Amino acid sequence: MEKTVAYLTDLENNNNREWYLLHKEQRIEAEKEFEELLQELILELGKVDNCILFNNPKDLTFKLVRDTRFSKDKSPYNPTFRAHISSKGKLPIPVGYFIAIKPNNQSFLGGGLFADVFRDATNMIREYIDKNEMKFRSIVSDDLFAANFAVKGTALKKIPQGYNENSSMKEYLKKRAGMWNIG
Repeated sequence: MEKTVAYLTDLENNNNREWYLLHKEQRIEAEKEFEELLQELILELGKVDNCILFNNPKDLTFKLVRDTRFSKDKSPYNPTFRAHISSKGKLPIPVGYFIAIKPNNQSFLGGGLFADVFRDATNMIREYIDKNEMKFRSIVSDDLFAANFAVKGTALKKIPQGYNENSSMKEYLKKRAGMWNIG
């Protein structure tokens, strides 16, 4: 990942079109290295989730170019290589795995739902947790899981309508749409 991190660090420090165009070869090498990492990740994750094995790493990545129309930050590039891996490719539904490689120890690898516009998916997650309390609890309380992951995100103040207010799973049932990530 040396080429990838070096390129992204340089892009972060020189976030302008001229630099970006002058370093096309470096970007292509860094992208290739990132795609090789994605292939390794797909193969490893595929040992427990074989529905992702057919994915082509190149099809899972997101562009570096930023949409700055509504942003205070007008820098044209996001110095982060990102990819979402699911049974539907990089589409956020169904839930999947997300990786972001970013300079200065800001990289991230996690699984879950990462977009707030998919209320139906959030409801499906809540229903599953509500109906499979023991199975879900056994996963999140497992020592190996707890040592490496945490369920993160913002939560509603109250448990959503239709769920038992006294549920032992209420901390998970309160999670907001798009905030289901394990990282």
